[in-house]
Amino acid sequence: MSSLTLPHRFEHEGEAIAFDRRGHGQPLVFLHGTPFSSFVWRRIAPLFEVDHEIVLIDLAGYGQSAMREGQDVSLARQGRMFAAFLADQALARPDVVAHDFGGATSLRAHLLHQAEYRSLTLIDPVAIAPWGSPFVRHVRAHETAFAGLPATIHEAILPAYVQGAAHRPLATEATTGYAAPWLGEVGQAAFYRQIAQMDQRFTDEIEPLLGRLRCPVQLLWGAEDAWIPLERGHALAARLGLGGPIIVPKAGHLVQEDAPEALTAALLRFLGQRP
Repeated sequence: MSSLTLPHRFEHEGEAIAFDRRGHGQPLVFLHGTPFSSFVWRRIAPLFEVDHEIVLIDLAGYGQSAMREGQDVSLARQGRMFAAFLADQALARPDVVAHDFGGATSLRAHLLHQAEYRSLTLIDPVAIAPWGSPFVRHVRAHETAFAGLPATIHEAILPAYVQGAAHRPLATEATTGYAAPWLGEVGQAAFYRQIAQMDQRFTDEIEPLLGRLRCPVQLLWGAEDAWIPLERGHALAARLGLGGPIIVPKAGHLVQEDAPEALTAALLRFLGQRP
């Protein structure tokens, strides 16, 4: 898994996403957020391969999945496609770990499209309004100006944007890995396309249903999340019927980078409780 190559493709409604399945045992599916990809799980997923079948996905329009002009990469599309993927791959009741946009994707697939999970771990998820980093809100307000940025300016923005998701300084290896899919003419267009399609109506639609999850759920939140503040975690926990989120100290929105050991421990403990 060190190469993070996703060799397989799943097609649905004219769209294709990249994925990989490896290992044996109870399926454990990892969903990334934005502007990330399956790369975000590179230090987490391999630790579970001994006892689980690991499933990594790049959402439509992200990472190694297809990027094209006019593409629908909205949360509505992602939720439908994830539910269809689980059915196509005969992944019945997997454990699901979902971060950021992956959180909304997994919730929509479950609450609107009948995807069933054995358990669901949500990490700083996009789930209830308001959400979106300050940069995202600014780009949406000035979409035309950003879409026409010179490539050199875009390449300078990306590392700074990604760093804003972390509480600790990111290594060059990390910022390079996160930025790579969004470089070049195709990648740059895809980057601003996914921001342009961010719409809170897709979380507003499921907010009244959040108390109806049909599986055990745990919620983790970086104490220093500057993109979606911890107060949103407390609000979401209340809607999910939880006592509160598991707060990860000295971690921002990218808990996977800031505190991978804390995330791993929480997953091991939670998955170990499942029959």
